[in-house]
Amino acid sequence: MTTVDQTLVDEAATVLLACEDACQDRHPLTDDWPQLNLDTAYLVQDETLARRLARGERLVGVKLGLTSRAKQQRMGIDSPLTAWLTDAMVLPVGVPVPQDALIHPRVEPEIVFVLGERLQGPSITAARALCAVENVYGGVEIIDSRYRDFRFTLPDVVADNASSGRFVLGPVGRIPDQLDLSLEACLLEIDGTVVDTATGAAVQGHPAEALALAANALGRRGKALEAGWLVLTGGMTDAVPVRPTTSVKVDFTHLGTISLKGQ
Repeated sequence: MTTVDQTLVDEAATVLLACEDACQDRHPLTDDWPQLNLDTAYLVQDETLARRLARGERLVGVKLGLTSRAKQQRMGIDSPLTAWLTDAMVLPVGVPVPQDALIHPRVEPEIVFVLGERLQGPSITAARALCAVENVYGGVEIIDSRYRDFRFTLPDVVADNASSGRFVLGPVGRIPDQLDLSLEACLLEIDGTVVDTATGAAVQGHPAEALALAANALGRRGKALEAGWLVLTGGMTDAVPVRPTTSVKVDFTHLGTISLKGQ
């Protein structure tokens, strides 16, 4: 890796974390650094994680982004991206979405895995990945891009930790054998009106496919999914903005109900 690349990594990580801490958006990194590519963007993501850990956060898992076929087509890719989760991103059930700590939050329902064993690629299949899962939960991710109007290229969003913000884990955990995850449905309700519905098939055809892709993608970077980690498998529906007065409710078929308030 060249010195220029390392300078880019350091400066980009500094810029993104400063925006997050100040709750200020900005133009995409690629406006300033058009040479930013996907490999370097993941190095930026890893550098921001290292700085989060250095200030006391704890790594608790991984999230996937752009898992729906439609989103992948819009970004010109054929596979999801991965990003890191820390304990500072956990939003306890019943706590309002912290509008003063986020720039322009949006919510999306997700299926969440808790791993019972280490999982490392390459060549992990969906069946093998599902065997590593201890429990399955419903969840809601509150994404929050550091880029103005959610305008970004693929390297931009990877560097920005896949628009990480907060996430909520639902109240009901099940073992994988108790569910058909491709048919597990959710209803996304905003201010009392159902605005979207989906099943687990919206996530790569089956959430275990997303889990396998995460294990294999991390494996190519010399990393693994660790036992005890959470894995957010990706949005089942489109993300919906959450304003201070917004009421959010997500009903899963077998994984319970999650309710959120905007503030």
